[in-house]
Amino acid sequence: MANVATSKKACTVNPLKMSQPIGGTLAFMGIRGSMPLLHGSQGCTSFGLVLFVRHFREAIPMQTTAMSEVATVIGGFENVEQAVVNIANRTKPEIIGICSTGVTETKGDDVEGFIKLIRQRHPELDHIALVYVSTPDFKDAFQDGWQKTVAKIVDEIVDVPAPGAERDKRRINVLPGCHLTPGDIEELREIILAFGLEPTFLPDLSGSLDGHIPDDFTPTTLGGVGLPEIAAMGSAGFTIAVGNHMHRAAEAMEKKTGVPYAVFDRLTGLTPNDELMSLLASLSGQAVPNKFRRQRSQLIDAMLDGHFSFGGKKIAVGAEPDLMWAISSWLTEMGAEITAAVTTTASPLLEKMPTQDVLIGDLEDLEARAADCDLIITHSHGRQAAERLGIPLFRYGLPTFDRLGAAHRVSVGYRGSRDLIFEIGNIFMADGHEPDENTWRQVDEHADSDGAAAAAH
Repeated sequence: MANVATSKKACTVNPLKMSQPIGGTLAFMGIRGSMPLLHGSQGCTSFGLVLFVRHFREAIPMQTTAMSEVATVIGGFENVEQAVVNIANRTKPEIIGICSTGVTETKGDDVEGFIKLIRQRHPELDHIALVYVSTPDFKDAFQDGWQKTVAKIVDEIVDVPAPGAERDKRRINVLPGCHLTPGDIEELREIILAFGLEPTFLPDLSGSLDGHIPDDFTPTTLGGVGLPEIAAMGSAGFTIAVGNHMHRAAEAMEKKTGVPYAVFDRLTGLTPNDELMSLLASLSGQAVPNKFRRQRSQLIDAMLDGHFSFGGKKIAVGAEPDLMWAISSWLTEMGAEITAAVTTTASPLLEKMPTQDVLIGDLEDLEARAADCDLIITHSHGRQAAERLGIPLFRYGLPTFDRLGAAHRVSVGYRGSRDLIFEIGNIFMADGHEPDENTWRQVDEHADSDGAAAAAH
């Protein structure tokens, strides 16, 4: 069991975490026809906008209530009303997702009350969903904002099935965590479809931020899950949540609609994907398709090929709790050692981390603990620390702005886990950590003995 501590420094140096409203905004971007709206100053929205543009390299729809000092003191109703009306008239969204920020939370704006009054004064907006999420950026972190937003969408948009209505057992709800990329979501969709099941993802970044070229310009999100599909999730047969922080949304779904659920704290590695395949086979009544059996065999072979490069390596990881848990658990299974772990917010997973200590801190804390490591794993803001220490950096998580293809990286499923072995293993080999001749000789002797034993048997 890891010891979990929180940094007591007077200030954050080289921040690791991103704020709650940014996490909530990204969740709204997984809905078709959405316009995220940050209730705060223009600078709050500009920061998030630049971060997303640099990571996804796409046009990002975001708006702000543009709170000034005077408006903040007086109250933000007029700013919220004007922003909602202008967005409705100019961009024609299906949903406006409103996230609070630190300045408006400190003032204590009653945004839920604002929305009720706006509804009364502007009946022409009845066809637009208005969803408000309290996401103060002076507490918690990115994945907290994401989980609150998904849970709120479930509470407000998912319909309660009629009494006695029969569930469609072929339909599966999937609630992906914020640590999954659009590429991860697409991989999970292909896996579920292969079992003859019909998945609905909430949110679905694979439809809106997967880097495609639209036929026509739209000022809102380019794709994602639609409001009718979200409303119908209450009649699905089962819910799969990916990431411990998605417990809240899965529980909200079950409480409101009665749909049972299972939570996978990670889908990187052999065992959790075996469990996923077993669940999907049970839900569909079908055998696991042969292509996944072959992918499993490929993953095992890659683990055998790669564990000599991973064995005994000391690794420092800085990431959101669920992302850190997924990559660290997998690295430990590959024979590596997590000697430095720094994260952004509290989580039940932190005490289970395969390391001695976990610190809720910043990248300066990670740098101080990573001096004797063989690899640093964090997002692109860790590049300066890696350069100072002379240690290779594996860019993982959001934001990754100095490399192409971050949105398309896949690290879930058998294929994603296999490719992750190759990516990180190649970094070790390029940095002079390739196994020596004695190690390869032992491998050959082991293979020869296994082959002879198999032949004799």
